Amino acid sequence: QVQLVESGGGLVQPGGSLRLSCSASGSTFRIGAMDWYRQPPGKQREFVAAVTKPGNTNYADSVRGRFTISRDNTGNTAYLQMNDVQPGDTAVYYCHSQDYISLQHYWGQGTQVTVSS
Repeated sequence: QVQLVESGGGLVQPGGSLRLSCSASGSTFRIGAMDWYRQPPGKQREFVAAVTKPGNTNYADSVRGRFTISRDNTGNTAYLQMNDVQPGDTAVYYCHSQDYISLQHYWGQGTQVTVSS
């Protein structure tokens, strides 16, 4: 089993910055990429960004150039640096990973990001 815990959400003004963290614990040797998803109010959950263990990254078009995903040297913590945030970035942000042996999905509890003046 793997546990994912997000932190760093909050209220930020348009154009501001915020950094989210996702810490993995448990059988972390069994997970591959760590991803961020978000669920805006009244909408479906959507992909934001992903980082593999070697550090390869992928982004949704809506955040590319503004958000940066990274992973620490242990591979157990992922970060999402959010710059130039806009009201459309308001959402609950979820960390996700997957056991590459059993294919079980793991989700964090989510952290709220609200962009408002």
